Amino acid sequence: MQTSKMRRKVVPAAADGESADKLDQLLLSAAVCNGEDLGPFVRKAFTSGKPETLLQHLRHFTRSKESEIEEVCKAHYQDFIIAVDDLRSLLSDVDSLKSSLSTSNSQLQSVAGPLLSSLDSFVDARNCVDSIERDYLAKTPSSTIRSMLEKHIPAIRSHIERRVNKEFGDWLVEIRIVSRNLGQLAIGQASAARQREEELRMKQRQAEEQSRLSLRDCVYALEEEDDDGLGGIGDEGKDGYSNGGNGMIGLDLTPLYRAYHIHQTLGFEDRFKQYYFENRKLQLTSDFQVSSMTPFLESHQTFFAQIAGFFIVEDRILRTGGRLISKMEVENLWDTAVSKMCSVLEDQFSRMQTANHLLLIKDYVSLLGVTARGYGYPIDALLDVLSKHRDKYHELLLSDCRKQIAEALAADKFEQMLMKKEYEYSMNVLSFQIQTSDITPAFPYVAPFSSTVPDCCRIVRSFIEDSVSFMSYGGQLDFYDVVKKYLDRLLTEVLDGGLSKLINTSIHGVSQAMQVAANMAVLERACDFFFRHAAQLSGVPLRMVERSRRQFPLNKARDAAEEILSGMLKQKVNGFMTLVENVNWMADEPVQSGNEYANEVIIYLETLVSTAMQILPVQVLKRVLQEVLSHISEMIVGALLGESVKRFNVNAIMGIDVDVRLLESFAENQAPLLSETGANQLKTALAEARQLCNLLLSNHPENFLNPVIRERSYNALDYRKVVIISEKLRDQSDRLFGTFGSRAYKQNPKKKSLDALIKRLKDVN
Repeated sequence: MQTSKMRRKVVPAAADGESADKLDQLLLSAAVCNGEDLGPFVRKAFTSGKPETLLQHLRHFTRSKESEIEEVCKAHYQDFIIAVDDLRSLLSDVDSLKSSLSTSNSQLQSVAGPLLSSLDSFVDARNCVDSIERDYLAKTPSSTIRSMLEKHIPAIRSHIERRVNKEFGDWLVEIRIVSRNLGQLAIGQASAARQREEELRMKQRQAEEQSRLSLRDCVYALEEEDDDGLGGIGDEGKDGYSNGGNGMIGLDLTPLYRAYHIHQTLGFEDRFKQYYFENRKLQLTSDFQVSSMTPFLESHQTFFAQIAGFFIVEDRILRTGGRLISKMEVENLWDTAVSKMCSVLEDQFSRMQTANHLLLIKDYVSLLGVTARGYGYPIDALLDVLSKHRDKYHELLLSDCRKQIAEALAADKFEQMLMKKEYEYSMNVLSFQIQTSDITPAFPYVAPFSSTVPDCCRIVRSFIEDSVSFMSYGGQLDFYDVVKKYLDRLLTEVLDGGLSKLINTSIHGVSQAMQVAANMAVLERACDFFFRHAAQLSGVPLRMVERSRRQFPLNKARDAAEEILSGMLKQKVNGFMTLVENVNWMADEPVQSGNEYANEVIIYLETLVSTAMQILPVQVLKRVLQEVLSHISEMIVGALLGESVKRFNVNAIMGIDVDVRLLESFAENQAPLLSETGANQLKTALAEARQLCNLLLSNHPENFLNPVIRERSYNALDYRKVVIISEKLRDQSDRLFGTFGSRAYKQNPKKKSLDALIKRLKDVN
């Protein structure tokens, strides 16, 4: 191949000042590459007395070329190995093809012998009758014999035709049963192939999951696919077709082809073709009949298998029966069948009110579609009917799930779930990926959630799998968005609505409210699993799901659960806050260890935390405590604001300041549980009470009027509340009717500043 190409000369580019030895080496290399005569170089070497230099240059050239050859070999080694593997695989395929051709030839030989012999018997009889009539009838000397032959020759021909037609009529009766069996077999093989495909996808998902954990742990293996799916029928029906009973199971076309051949020899080919087509068309019309005595759910497999078998037979006859039936006639029959099947499906689907019934029929129709498509029949119209009823199926499925979820929620006892065995943990926790740790706990294990959580998770997972099952093999490849849309509806409308109703009507007591709040936190993790599971079943990469992650779909129920828990805790706190009535608002000395109500509230909160931390997640506990502490702060301010407190002095405010400090200390003590940031957020919930105490105890309360200071130090205070509360503050020496005692009384500067603040705030108002 190289000699057939024009050689391109290599021209060395020598730099100025380059040594003569280097130049000789380059010229020698160029000459060798260009295939030029090396004689001048040899003569020059011996003339100059330096043959060793020439040998050195040649060795250098050899080493450079060896290096280039080594690089090329390395570059193409892998391709060479792959090519060798392909050749070995091709050799194996050729051997298999050779064996298959030999088997098919043997089957054809064994089947064609009886057919040819049976045809020969009928043909010999017909030829004999024709010969007698043509060559000997007119030459027969006996008029009696001639008359007898003239009378019996038509009868013999009629007898031959009746015999052939009787066999053909029997074949027409038997072929209906055979067609149904063939249809059931072909659809069954399509189902088996689909099952293998699902198993392969499951292995692929497992491999992808392994690759996410560790690339080194992945094991890749090529598996030989079993071609027994549609090949058992499709291959024989296309290449190994036979007239005897050894091709398709139970299919014997010998009577049909014998009748066709006899009618051809009798000159009645067109009449027989028309007779055959009309009879088969009548059989197909009969197959379209749907019994009103049997539910379609029970008879749909027989109905569709009969039609599938009919066209499997027609496909074989079209390809092996000569011109017995045309492709256009088969296509017209198929169009009629598709139209009728679509009509039947429309009618039956419109009557069904159970999602599972629709799914069963849809699955069988999709298998019929796979089978028909394997024989070249178009199935778009059937797929359109299935897609048209997608919404109805999901509405029925949502209705079923709504009942199941309502039953699961009604059965909830609001108690932590006890799991005694590892399989229970795997079934109720790991299968929904709601565990908080990869370490398997010790058993018996008390879960932080109640039994309603895994029950609802099972219902949602079943919904996802049923939805994907309906959308799969329906002609639409990318259907994750559809599954996700209905999953959103299930979570937001059904599950979120059911949980909200349960929370608003059936929660009695703090323990039940706490259990429901804990359940919501677990369901939040479960929702992430639901969307991942839907994506995996739909063949969508998980990274796309994580990229398009949306907000928690059960946020209404979660907020309601935390709200009702906070409300109940606030009611408990209100009972302790009634002790505010015992506060001495005109105390002679400030309380050093806090007022009674504050101590009681803190004891309750500490007890609450010790109990809640066993069941509530940290974030939920933090949000609930924030609500409770904020409520306590509002209650303290409200007490000073209320009509029951007519006036108070600085000692009383100093006592309230101690109470707030105790509450802030409680918040700071939660840092090991909530983190420093969480503890600071709890302290922020007491901001209104803290800032009010700071203002009333400040030596310069007029700073409240400074916008910068107010935004920094008093941003939680309402100036209207400040006016009302500040007016109640009295000096330590101020007593009832005390202002009438002396006109020479000198006002406290702090009180004077506060009065000025009140006046300014009133002017602003």
